[in-house]
Amino acid sequence: MPKSRLATTAAWLALPCLVAAGLLAWYVTREPASPFTGQSAAGADPALVSRGEYVARLSDCVACHSLPDGKPFAGGLEMATPLGAIHATNITPDKATGIGAYSLADFDRAVRQGVAPGGRRLYPAMPYPSYAKLSDDDVRALYAFFMQSVQPAEQANLPSGIPWPLNLRWPIALWNGLFAADTPYAQKADQDPQWNRGAYIVQGPGHCGSCHTPRGLAFNEKALDEGGDAFLAGALLDGWYAPSLRNDHNTGLGRWSEDEVAQFLKTGLNRHAVVFGSMTEAFNNSTQFMNDQDLAAIAHYLKSLPGDPGRDGTPWQYQASAASLQAPGAHTYATRCASCHGMDGKGQAPWMPPLAGATSALAKEDASAINITLNGSQRVVAAGRPDAYRMPAFREQLSDQDIAQVLSYVRSAWGNHGAAVDAQAVGKLRGHTDPASSSPIILHMR
Repeated sequence: MPKSRLATTAAWLALPCLVAAGLLAWYVTREPASPFTGQSAAGADPALVSRGEYVARLSDCVACHSLPDGKPFAGGLEMATPLGAIHATNITPDKATGIGAYSLADFDRAVRQGVAPGGRRLYPAMPYPSYAKLSDDDVRALYAFFMQSVQPAEQANLPSGIPWPLNLRWPIALWNGLFAADTPYAQKADQDPQWNRGAYIVQGPGHCGSCHTPRGLAFNEKALDEGGDAFLAGALLDGWYAPSLRNDHNTGLGRWSEDEVAQFLKTGLNRHAVVFGSMTEAFNNSTQFMNDQDLAAIAHYLKSLPGDPGRDGTPWQYQASAASLQAPGAHTYATRCASCHGMDGKGQAPWMPPLAGATSALAKEDASAINITLNGSQRVVAAGRPDAYRMPAFREQLSDQDIAQVLSYVRSAWGNHGAAVDAQAVGKLRGHTDPASSSPIILHMR
């Protein structure tokens, strides 16, 4: 073939590649559209600001974007990711280091689409796949709160610990196209208003799926709403097992009533459980501030989600256990645990939860049981009052083998059917976790 024809053929073959590369470059660097483009957010409407503060509580913005000893929303919290550590950013209205120069459209794109001004992609540790479902009215109110009520804080953002080339952000655009929601929540015509309100909060501002939905190989939530069986089916995250929020009898809410779900979110405890682990911060800074109507709506929605007997296993039933101290771990339980949780495993509700039938004793994952035994629980603060009882840390008193044995005992007593705990698993979590602080982690928003 003549050289001229070869060159022409190569050019025609290269053209689609160049076009595709150009389209990809446009796609990953573009700033998505916002319904607020060109709109002015001027004017201080106290009612709008107040609503925005409530939406911020629903969304638990303060827990990630604040440090206990820092200024509200000034950022700095270190968060582990599979690629390396990142830090929450400053979202105060400081114009130099925060979001003070953001327009309403800029704010909307960052919150609902994960795109900062200039096209910079945010890591999905920012739960924008959930916040995408926020209504326009709630985004507008949230913006008013941050711009008009939060105090500016001049605090530079910290760099991430993700190495090059893993820190390149353009692939996030492709990830978003595959896994992130891109439209606000749409009411389901076949459901009542309470169900729809609960679904909106759980899927959107509450971003419950960020912790409670298992993730795929691309670290994506396997489902973003009740249309997927994996939605809120329980997941292992940061050394804790976030249990199922579906009607699973063993590992979920199958034995809870709607009133008990609402009570747990409002007070941090009920006859079944007390908040601990990551849920403590969510309770301290978010759920207890929700109004009763919204808590009832959340409970109503969650109780509509069916469980999966194939995944959850044989339903737990209480079985009295013989009081023998000869079994491995039984003596440790009697001397270290029974004064609060009872030799019968039934606890002292509602302050000290039962271990008989506890999710941590029935789930396949044993991380929560290990973690709280090693490190204890954070202080729960309900209605401004710290709790009188909290789980102590046993990392200094008990060896890895001691903890493995006592947890294996708990996970096999009173009808519990969780698997035995391995001492190596205890040692691994011991090396990667720290004791819970006795100081309440409750953050102010102004």
